[in-house]
Amino acid sequence: MAKKPKLTHRQKRQVAANRSKRLKEKGKQSEADLSSLETGRVIGRFGKHADIEDTSGAISRCHIRRTIESVVCGDDVLFSRGEASDGGVVSGVIEVVKDRKSVLTRPDFYDGVKPIAANIDQIIIVSAVLPSLSLNIIDRYLVACEDTGIQPVIVLNKVELMSDEERETAASQLENYRSLGYQVLLTSCKTGEGLDQLNDLLNDRVSVFVGQSGVGKSSLINQVLPDADELVGDISDNSGLGQHTTTAAKLLHLPAGGDLIDSPGVREFGLWHLPTERVTWGFIEFRDYLGGCKFRDCKHLNDPGCLLRQAVEDGEISAERFASYHKILASMDEQRPSHASPP
Repeated sequence: MAKKPKLTHRQKRQVAANRSKRLKEKGKQSEADLSSLETGRVIGRFGKHADIEDTSGAISRCHIRRTIESVVCGDDVLFSRGEASDGGVVSGVIEVVKDRKSVLTRPDFYDGVKPIAANIDQIIIVSAVLPSLSLNIIDRYLVACEDTGIQPVIVLNKVELMSDEERETAASQLENYRSLGYQVLLTSCKTGEGLDQLNDLLNDRVSVFVGQSGVGKSSLINQVLPDADELVGDISDNSGLGQHTTTAAKLLHLPAGGDLIDSPGVREFGLWHLPTERVTWGFIEFRDYLGGCKFRDCKHLNDPGCLLRQAVEDGEISAERFASYHKILASMDEQRPSHASPP
């Protein structure tokens, strides 16, 4: 094969100038293309389509451009209108997804890490007393909140089902979260307890409700936004877990301002996509002790010179939270798909 002739300095300068000119023309063309697009916000996601609300409040169902990696509720987008297709329902195309200020993700067994919602201010972690109050699931969500930097609010729902003794036990269990600075609410859709406080927290913020199926997320949404008309499921007699009632993510507007995103319920929130160090950091009371253990690769179990273990023995760290932390770590390898290597 013949060698390519070497370019002279003059030819190189000419090639560079031509490339620069083409890039500038392409940039101007891109700006012109973007100027013709409309601004909107994703308020619903349905398979290959998404519902976009424009600045006037009108809603258009749009195709998603194949070059776009992901579109979730809460995304700010640029879209183009077009003639209706698919039976007159779809009438636009999402061309650009703007940068997200925050995103909540969860690992998917087949598709890796998947976003759930974008541009949210707080995560409402809903738990309930049926089949039992699971502090470990709350801890999983808190780790996710700390990892994304999104403020969490812990809500214990269906408190009308508890006896006085059970309520006292639950209050004691949740007090540890309050002592760590987390906000905790007790709510009941039957008696109305805690609903005013929940409304106050939702106003003027974008929130996402997360939690196991059957904990009453949809019932709470019906209380704070009656027009939402969310389906409410029953608790399974066999498993004690709720039936999935939300089948697609939706963004709903609150009358007094603010929005909430209702995402499909997840029975167990996996964290296997996170490095162990990130999970450890997600327990905020551990942070003052990290890096001070005798051995750099300390597993915080029975390792000599472990500051976390010593803090638990001294009563400075909750033994329950410490056990929950190790339960999360133990479950990560079990939940991680065989095709996914540890991060």
